[in-house]
Amino acid sequence: MKYIVVLLCFVMIPVKAAQRLVSIGGDVTEIIYALGSGDQLVGRDTTSQRPEASLKLPDIGYMRQLNSEGILALKPTLVLTSAQAQPSQVFQQIEKVGVKVVTVPATPQLSEIAVKINTLAQALGKTTQAQPILQRLDQQLSALKQVPAGASHKALYIMANHGMQSLIAGKETAADVALRSAGLTNVMGQVPHYQQMSQEGVIAAAPEVVIIDQRSLLQMGGTSQLWKLPGLALTPAGKARRVVVIDQMALLGFGIDTPQAILKLRQDVAESYARQP
Repeated sequence: MKYIVVLLCFVMIPVKAAQRLVSIGGDVTEIIYALGSGDQLVGRDTTSQRPEASLKLPDIGYMRQLNSEGILALKPTLVLTSAQAQPSQVFQQIEKVGVKVVTVPATPQLSEIAVKINTLAQALGKTTQAQPILQRLDQQLSALKQVPAGASHKALYIMANHGMQSLIAGKETAADVALRSAGLTNVMGQVPHYQQMSQEGVIAAAPEVVIIDQRSLLQMGGTSQLWKLPGLALTPAGKARRVVVIDQMALLGFGIDTPQAILKLRQDVAESYARQP
C-alpha cells in the first residue's frame, strides 16, 4: 500500500507546460536563442533575422506596425518585446487577455546590452545560463575601451541609399554610437539623426573612410556605384577608394553581437589604411 501512495504522489505532480514565446526585436530574439530558449519560440517579428533558425518561425510583421490579432493567433504565454515596438496599445490589448508582456530597453548604448540579457534571463528563468554570456560581454567591452593610438579616423556612415540620395548617420543615432565606440570620428556628428546629404555636404565633411552595410552596397550595384554618389569621389575616402563593409544588423542592433561587430569595424578600418596608405 505504501508503494501505491508514493506512486500516486508522483502521478499527481503537475507537469509545467512549456512556454509559448513571441519575440519582437532582432536583439531580443538573438538573446533568447543564446539563453537556450529558442525552442520555445512560436513567432517573431520581421526584424528578427538571426540566428537562421528564427526564419522558420511565423512572422508577425514589422515591429513598428504590429497588431494584437496576429500575435494572439499564435497563442503565446509570454511576449518578449523591444521598447521600440509599436503601437503601445497592442501590448495593452495582449495583457488584457492574460498574456504577460516583458519589455526590453532599446536605447542604443553598450551598457544597455547587459540590461537586456538580465531582463530576458529573469523572464525565462535562465539566470544561470546568462552568466557566461555576461562574462563574455564584459571582456568585449573591456577590449573596446582600449582604443589604439591613431584610430580616430574620420568616418562617414551611409545608412541607406535610394537612387542617388543617401541617408547619412548623424548624432543621436545607433550608428554614431557604434562609430564612436570603435574609436572613429563621425564626420556628421554635429547633424541630428539620419539626414539626406548634398554634394556640398559630402565634400565639406571630408571623410577618410566610408562605412556601409553589405546589403545597401549590393542594392546600389557595388563599390563602383558607391563612388558615383554626389561628391563622394572628391573626398579623401573617395580618392583612396577606402570603404569598409559591415553587417548592419550586428553593428547597430545593440544585442549580443554588437561589441564584437564594433571591434571588427575598428580592425577593418585599420586594415583598410594598411592596404591603402
